[in-house]
Amino acid sequence: MKQTLIWLCAATLIFGLIGCDRIFPSGDSVQKVSDGDTIAVKDAKGDKINVRFACVDAPEIPHSKKEKESKSSVFRNQFDWGAKAQERVQELVKQGGDRVKLNITDSDRYGRKVAEIRLRDGTFIQEVLVREGLALVYRPYLNKCPSRNIIEQAETQAKNSRRGVWSDAKFVKPWEYRSLYK
Repeated sequence: MKQTLIWLCAATLIFGLIGCDRIFPSGDSVQKVSDGDTIAVKDAKGDKINVRFACVDAPEIPHSKKEKESKSSVFRNQFDWGAKAQERVQELVKQGGDRVKLNITDSDRYGRKVAEIRLRDGTFIQEVLVREGLALVYRPYLNKCPSRNIIEQAETQAKNSRRGVWSDAKFVKPWEYRSLYK
């Protein structure tokens, strides 16, 4: 009887701990997916943090009224890919229960935290985006990217398989787009 009670208590404790993540979720709560490489999260203290994805640069989305109304094929192409990247980030965040784990590596000139972002199951969001051709390796800051090898391998695979933007001969890399049209 005593041994059964011990086993019952141990099982209750184990199953209770498994369910703790549902009651007390771990990670930061995603409040908004701003675009394909920026999110807003609320941390455990309730502070809102804007987070720029480390290692990558995603296609732009339209910000101004002029951009939203533009008929330019260069703008439309950039924004179409940007919308696809943003939608994919939203899907991944939803898949992760709107929770992410940040590995903050830096801050940028806009005051955002720069971070590698993973779902609770370990899925590395930047790797998924790059592997699917929805973001590109951003080499100027790659030295601050702890997972640079993973990201570079993902881009090589996307290029070789002509996935996403790599299938589009008219695509302008996000940093080139910004320097030419912003």
